[in-house]
Amino acid sequence: MRQRDRRKRRVETRESRDRWMITYADLITLLLIFFVILYAMSSLDTDKYNIVTGSLSETFKSGSTVLEGGDGILDAGKSTENKPESTDGDGNAAATAGPNDGSAEQTENKTPSVRELAFREQETKFAELMGVITNYVEENNLEEQIFVADKPQGIEITLSDRFLFDIGKADLKSPALPALQQLSGLFSDIGAKISIEGHTDNTPVSSASHYNDNWELSGARALSVLRFFLDREGLNPDNFQYAGYADTQPTADNTTAAGQQKNRRVEIIVLRQLQEGDIQSRD
Repeated sequence: MRQRDRRKRRVETRESRDRWMITYADLITLLLIFFVILYAMSSLDTDKYNIVTGSLSETFKSGSTVLEGGDGILDAGKSTENKPESTDGDGNAAATAGPNDGSAEQTENKTPSVRELAFREQETKFAELMGVITNYVEENNLEEQIFVADKPQGIEITLSDRFLFDIGKADLKSPALPALQQLSGLFSDIGAKISIEGHTDNTPVSSASHYNDNWELSGARALSVLRFFLDREGLNPDNFQYAGYADTQPTADNTTAAGQQKNRRVEIIVLRQLQEGDIQSRD
């Protein structure tokens, strides 16, 4: 009897000691399955994946949820088959929109919004503006005085200070007037806000200057260009804004004479933003 008890205890002890191997084997199996799934996903056919995800999406959309008292996802097909047809006022069966009734095609080919149409029209005008100014600059050999670039914020027209002003002054020079007149004709129907921004290098103004510092000088130069458009050309003041930035926004190295020359400039930026009047006029 004692020998049987001892034998039984040994068997139980051995089983309890080896029980961890079962857990370990399960873990290894799960890891193997996990890596197999990862490999399968890495080489998944995109078309088949889209089909499967689309099918699951439709199932989730059509199935009633358990929380709402429905039958759940598995019975979604049954609930769809047994769903009664809707009827119109005369008791006739009414047509029910299905997934292939053309609604998806209508969504893809929907009419562009008013804002989108206005944006497209503005981009067309911007492209024309770039072309006209570029041709004008090339025809009049002004490549060293006027620079045009299409930036994210809008069309940026950079005019050199020596093209517009004498040193330390903010009065427009007469040779610059034809170019500004050309720009004013383009701005009259552009339908965008125009920002005029003055910049200087880091050299302090001379003691004989009418301006206390570069802030006043840069602002006065931007204002002179603005006044030309408003007073001489009669453009709408609601479409303009101006600012002076002194030497806070250099585009070149101020330690060289060439860099300082590039930093002394006036930028006219036709901003990429729609005005409310442009959108409302289409409604």
